[in-house]
Amino acid sequence: MSDYYQNSAANNGCFDWDDAIENDGQEFITLPEGDYVFEVVDFERGRYPGSAKIPPCNKASLTLQVKTDDGIARIRTDLILYRSLEWKISSFFRSIGQKQKGQRLVMNWNAVIGSRGRAHIKPRNYTATDGTERTTNDVDRYLDFDPEKMPGMTADGFMEIDDDSELPFD
Repeated sequence: MSDYYQNSAANNGCFDWDDAIENDGQEFITLPEGDYVFEVVDFERGRYPGSAKIPPCNKASLTLQVKTDDGIARIRTDLILYRSLEWKISSFFRSIGQKQKGQRLVMNWNAVIGSRGRAHIKPRNYTATDGTERTTNDVDRYLDFDPEKMPGMTADGFMEIDDDSELPFD
């Protein structure tokens, strides 16, 4: 029974009581405002609870990842699946190359994870529930897919950047 537990723990990320730990995580990375290449690393189907302007409806919760010299910045963003916000859903699918401007598209959510695109990211300050002031990264707008602006990938999974003089950070 012990072997079974240890093998299943190794496969699903669970720790045993006496396992060694070493990963300290990383600090949250606030991106300066600018245009960034992102990769979709997580997608969850959910429900928007509704508001004064939008009734309860489906939503797509996305986690975008931006690789920087300081580490990996993660951005959580929601796409509310409601007709008045169709423009935003459409711009997301154009940014990852699944849709062309003016084209009708059946949304292929199964192909979203691993997709890469570009977006204009802005930092936003907010007050957390405990009263502390914090900053998060928000997607201001998605940018249409342009293969010329999409760097290739290196063997270690990082994006190749030919000219780093145009990056919004040093």
